Amino acid sequence: MTAEWEAGRLDSDLEGAAFDTLAVRGGQRRSPEGEHGEPLFFTSSYVFRSAADAAARFSGEVPGNVYSRYTNPTVRAFEERIALLEGAEQAVATSSGMAAILATVMSLCSAGDHVLVSRSVFGATVTLFEKYFKRFGVQVDYVPLIDLDAWAQAFRPNTRLLFVESPSNPLAELVDIAALADLAHARGALLAVDNCFCTPVLQKPLNLGADIVIHSATKYIDGQGRCLGGVVAGRAEQMKEVVGFLRTAGPTLSPFNAWVFLKGLETLRLRMLAHCASAQALAEWLEQQPGVERIYYAGLPSHPQHELAKRQQSGFGAVLSFEVKGGKDGAWRFIDATRMISITANLGDAKTTITHPGTTTHGRLSPEDRAAAGISDSLVRVAVGLEDLADLQADLARGLAAL
Repeated sequence: MTAEWEAGRLDSDLEGAAFDTLAVRGGQRRSPEGEHGEPLFFTSSYVFRSAADAAARFSGEVPGNVYSRYTNPTVRAFEERIALLEGAEQAVATSSGMAAILATVMSLCSAGDHVLVSRSVFGATVTLFEKYFKRFGVQVDYVPLIDLDAWAQAFRPNTRLLFVESPSNPLAELVDIAALADLAHARGALLAVDNCFCTPVLQKPLNLGADIVIHSATKYIDGQGRCLGGVVAGRAEQMKEVVGFLRTAGPTLSPFNAWVFLKGLETLRLRMLAHCASAQALAEWLEQQPGVERIYYAGLPSHPQHELAKRQQSGFGAVLSFEVKGGKDGAWRFIDATRMISITANLGDAKTTITHPGTTTHGRLSPEDRAAAGISDSLVRVAVGLEDLADLQADLARGLAAL
């Protein structure tokens, strides 16, 4: 290996490069073999030149690979590419999106710290905070995402972290990220934003003032429903703590999954633009259908936060939710009547998916917690894929006909 390869120097200068260039080439290093594609490093450990070299690597005195639980060239390429796309100093990859949330809170919070969480978050996120973080002494309160006054009133002297999804899953609620960041920083707290629904193509929370951005790479970053993974990005100061947690606890990303995600990033912007275009058209069509009682999509002028979405996002995303007539029975009839769309709880796939949040993604919540989060029995969530728009509309029409 050359000195440049071991030291982790990029073989090309990407300073000032545009998003699409960074998405294709960011973080890539070439070995002396001169490979054009990103190499896939399948190895658990690394061989050192000497005992002294090993000691220097393990201590961090000399940079380089130590053990693939927390240093792997393929994973590092993915981390650096995400950091470039999000405008972060550093990114840290994890084994799943939930592992990214776990690593963030375990790294930055201690027993006795207080965390404020937006009420409309993914069901498993609520379970993680309620069942596990609280068990270890982290205090947690939930706040309506859109209500800045409620956020201000919920602060305590020991509030350490604010955690939000914006847009939220599944109701596409938004928070003014810049305003919430100002509020957090004035009280000495950090703001973490789950950016899974938008990706850095549509929204860059760090540029809006957030401290940490979190992704489930399983979703749009992969884009084809193949692999699990997550990533946390932010300032090097905080990410050093996250790396320390991963080095010890081990919920790290596999090299193969990192390689898949690198390939996904190459087409991320193109895919997101296509996803958004179809979602907008379907939302406008669904809003006019008599079987649909209410639709949640920020791209519609009828959405109460449409103007905020226009300000802080460059697109409206591809997840839309709507309430249908007939309660739970109507929602299930609608879902079961579709013939092409996949009935699954995943999203961000090239294949359009449909699910009933009340009995799947948010099914472990109590009825009271679901009601507080706005998850009704009649709610259906569709994550719009890349199929032909007319075919998607025809399949949703089958659902409407079953109501």
